[in-house]
Amino acid sequence: MGHTIAEKILSAHAGGQPVNPGDIVMADLDLVVDLDIVFGITGGHQSPAKVFDPDKIAVVADHTVPAPSIAAANAMARMRRFVEKFGIEKFYAEGRHGIAHVVLAEDGLALPGMTLACDDSHSCSSGALNCLARGLGLADMMYALCKGQAWYMVGPTVKFILDGELRERVYPRDILHHIADRHGAFPGRNLEWDGEAVAAMPMQGRFTLATLSAELSCEFSLFRHDAVTAAYLDGRAAKPYEPVDPDPDADYEETIRIDVSALEPLVVLPNKMAHNAKPARDLAGTRIDQAFIGSCANGRIEDFAVAADIMRGRQVAPGVRMIVTPGSQSVLREAMAKGYVDTLMAGGAVVTNSTCGACYGGHMGVLGDGEVCITASTRNFQGRMGSPEAEIYLGSPATVAASAITGTIADPREV
Repeated sequence: MGHTIAEKILSAHAGGQPVNPGDIVMADLDLVVDLDIVFGITGGHQSPAKVFDPDKIAVVADHTVPAPSIAAANAMARMRRFVEKFGIEKFYAEGRHGIAHVVLAEDGLALPGMTLACDDSHSCSSGALNCLARGLGLADMMYALCKGQAWYMVGPTVKFILDGELRERVYPRDILHHIADRHGAFPGRNLEWDGEAVAAMPMQGRFTLATLSAELSCEFSLFRHDAVTAAYLDGRAAKPYEPVDPDPDADYEETIRIDVSALEPLVVLPNKMAHNAKPARDLAGTRIDQAFIGSCANGRIEDFAVAADIMRGRQVAPGVRMIVTPGSQSVLREAMAKGYVDTLMAGGAVVTNSTCGACYGGHMGVLGDGEVCITASTRNFQGRMGSPEAEIYLGSPATVAASAITGTIADPREV
């Protein structure tokens, strides 16, 4: 029996012997990514005496940049001392910064066939590039920084085959919402994506699916390397790479086929992801206080384009604040050059610095008691974006923009 993408990449980084579900392997890491938030907001980590290879370490300021508090400023200072101590050149701080999973892709650091570890749960975003990536806890991250290795329990793989063509104003995010609602979570599983809808899907959509796979509790979320991947990496890949495809006779725990042409805009209700979505049209009239577009899931230039298209010539509803956050400085500059920022601001939106701030409830979009937000970020659990008394609905950038205009949750096809 053949092997899946995850099994083959793990095998190549763990001595070359075949690995199977249930095995525990110690894998060599090609890239270890440390974030600003671990240097203070979560208690921080002690600076090690040495790191395994400075050239294989990246440090990214994305959660608290620029620093919104004295504690965050002190953490950023510790981060800079860490970078200077070990001569780390892949350093993304103020001016060069962006959300880690966005800048790693933009700069060609996450590549097909690689292993990548980061102290953020949405690291599976890089799986869109055929890169085996996931988040690690602080203890495992410290070991990864020092030794360049991480242990993994090999999980079974679930294969999604996406057939058909998405209808107007329906997006890959709606596919993920459908999967979460219909199939629930996949703890301990790896996900693979295939099918005609995947072949036709641009990288932005693949990044959205891979990123939000974290909300399905999976281990890894992986796409094949194809012509779309190759075109994206052409001229940006930081080094040569070797893609990994599944074997023709790969063994999957389950194969799930979805006709995406049957889907419509879906909104996830507050407090959980699994089995908790409704069509946007069924929630029409639900009052909102805030509409947010951004994060590693939907902070790319294509998301700005969608929002600007819906907002053009329209205004944010009275009593609603619309906040749009780019995934990186590069996204912001491109959105400015293409006129998207001007369109959004003319409509009453606030366009912010690139940061994870609103998504995790840190700054630039914190919710107060009793407030209701519809967001194209990553999570909707109680207290995620601020007050535990607030309510968070999840929708695509189109659904969020349409809702900002009407002042209530809206189906983007009807605005």
